[in-house]
Amino acid sequence: MPETLIIGGGISGISTAYYLAKKGLPSTIVESRPRLGGVIQTDRVHGCTLEAGPDSFLSVKPAALDLIRDLGLAADVIGSNDHLRVTFVRRNGRLVPLPDGLMMMVPTKILPLLATPLLSLGTKVKMGMELLRAPKPRAEDESVADFVREHYGQEAVDYLAEPLLSGIYGGDPTQLSVRAVLPRFVEPSQKYGSLTKGVLASRAQQKRPEGGAPAPLFRTLKGGLGQLVDAVTSAIRPHNQVVNGRAETVERTPSGFRVRVNGDWLEADHLVLACEAHSAAKLLSTVDAASSELLNTVGYSSSMIVTLGFNAADFARPPIGFGFLVPKKERRRLVALTWVGTKFSYRVAEGTIVARCFLGGMEDAGVLAEPDDSVLAEVLRDLRDIAGVTATPRFTQITRWPRSMAQYLVGHPGRMAELRARLSAIPGLQVAGNAYDGIGIPDCIRLGKAAAGKISGEGA
Repeated sequence: MPETLIIGGGISGISTAYYLAKKGLPSTIVESRPRLGGVIQTDRVHGCTLEAGPDSFLSVKPAALDLIRDLGLAADVIGSNDHLRVTFVRRNGRLVPLPDGLMMMVPTKILPLLATPLLSLGTKVKMGMELLRAPKPRAEDESVADFVREHYGQEAVDYLAEPLLSGIYGGDPTQLSVRAVLPRFVEPSQKYGSLTKGVLASRAQQKRPEGGAPAPLFRTLKGGLGQLVDAVTSAIRPHNQVVNGRAETVERTPSGFRVRVNGDWLEADHLVLACEAHSAAKLLSTVDAASSELLNTVGYSSSMIVTLGFNAADFARPPIGFGFLVPKKERRRLVALTWVGTKFSYRVAEGTIVARCFLGGMEDAGVLAEPDDSVLAEVLRDLRDIAGVTATPRFTQITRWPRSMAQYLVGHPGRMAELRARLSAIPGLQVAGNAYDGIGIPDCIRLGKAAAGKISGEGA
């Protein structure tokens, strides 16, 4: 009997297996897809490294880099080309750069804010007056839209918060929890009253790494994030087996749990649900109905990534910046775009320009059901109208991720605290994944490591 059953072979599940294997503890992963890695999928096409899912992770969160170093891949880590980092937002049919000094939607420099045509004079005045706000402690959660609107006005919601969060979460700021999505902004705003003042104070307290050079905003691997999945999979192989199939039912036993997979029962002392919350909810319905209901409160958005490879010679000039965001007010289909070769070196073959286009989200999940040729036609239309791209792509890749991105809706932190309290009363049961307190790769690795720590008796 395996000591630990892990439902889900994405980065959360394989990280759990990895940190168990480091302690010599065996595990079995149950995965419905034919491969491990979940939404992390790297392909090589025409000499280009294409990410069908996430392309990087935030440098400020250490868990991913810790795991990469542990696997001996540190020499393959590359950072984003931040000296080229400009992000544009579509406004009134034009691409306008986000002003320098903007931290998400928080302005930290006066002159770029005054000069930007992205915001009206009224919003700029409101942002300036925001520095005079008195502290206003608030215990209850609220939406990101309400939080940003109170500090900076509706235009900041429409042209800063909404496009930025659509690009990250595929979510709606009127529904997303500010305490879950922007926790680092809530405490400074309550302490200082002014969000801008609080962010500036927090930044002044942060220490730069030795040598004074700031870390790149994003990091990844030269060979793509699939390189991380391959390394973890290889490392866990002596201590892990993979069962391909879908977990159908979970039951408690006197010694732990049993899970029905492909009509057969697997038993284990420990169970880790490293799958999407909606899948975990179904499995827990017969174990603890209240926990199942709490898991069902986690919403999910669907996304589509359309990657286009062009001949550089077909462009009058190379693209400028990392890419652009399209606010809901100006959106047809395209939500955001990244110019891969600008953001990361080593990713694009010479003479090629690669665009990663993002579609879907909470507002447009239906796009995933449309045929490839229809989607491609709409993306090319938007590229022409937004960025003036008239070239014909040399290659294309379309990837659909239905219900894959967790949405932290208002009240999420409180519900998750209640969930953890209930799960703590069920010995041997752990959860990990992007549904709880962080959607990025480092967060998923951190939660996988924490689950393994509890199983091995080392705590979180």
